[in-house]
Amino acid sequence: MEMQSQQKSTNYWSLLLIGVFKENAIFRLAISLCPAIAVTTGLKTGTLMGIAVVFVTVMVNITVSAIRAFIHPKIRIPVFMLIISGWVTVADLSMAAFARDAYKQMGLYIQLIVAFASILTRAEVFASKRSVVPSFFDGIGSGIGFMFALICISFFRELLGKGALWGVDIIHAKPLLIMLLPTGGFIATGILMGFFNWIDIRFYGGKGAGGAGGH
Repeated sequence: MEMQSQQKSTNYWSLLLIGVFKENAIFRLAISLCPAIAVTTGLKTGTLMGIAVVFVTVMVNITVSAIRAFIHPKIRIPVFMLIISGWVTVADLSMAAFARDAYKQMGLYIQLIVAFASILTRAEVFASKRSVVPSFFDGIGSGIGFMFALICISFFRELLGKGALWGVDIIHAKPLLIMLLPTGGFIATGILMGFFNWIDIRFYGGKGAGGAGGH
């Protein structure tokens, strides 16, 4: 029994690592790049978007897993989209109520979470085939990986483009305004993507921090 418990803990930990590193939606799979470019001009907006994505990904995974036996295969995609849109609405209304200043800047992008391929992918590939607990950890890993990528991109774009972090001046020098443009977003994303891929190859042999095992 103790051995089985340890194996389950290891498997759940692996799911977290796989979502953050091996199958990171932005740095490894290069999907859902729209928010990586659109809302990462500031660390605050990037972080809040990341938190919203974590919440939606986890809740969608749990919901899909819990009702997977009742979802007919032929209509699974529309059902998944309906579930995603429901939880995005919850996140959207919550941010509008409790983070109004940030919501004014990024409200539209919160609503666009509905179309994020990364969330639909986890629902289709994992949650629709697994039980609730593993789906929860998969959602946590995938969501945190997405938030981690947004925070990294936001950090460098705001620091270099505004000389500030979270709206507080850090560098008193002429900023690189290009970093605040979509071009700067692609540059930052590409450089960071290359850096993390180099780390993967250098330290993990190209297998990702989650190891060779997949799911």
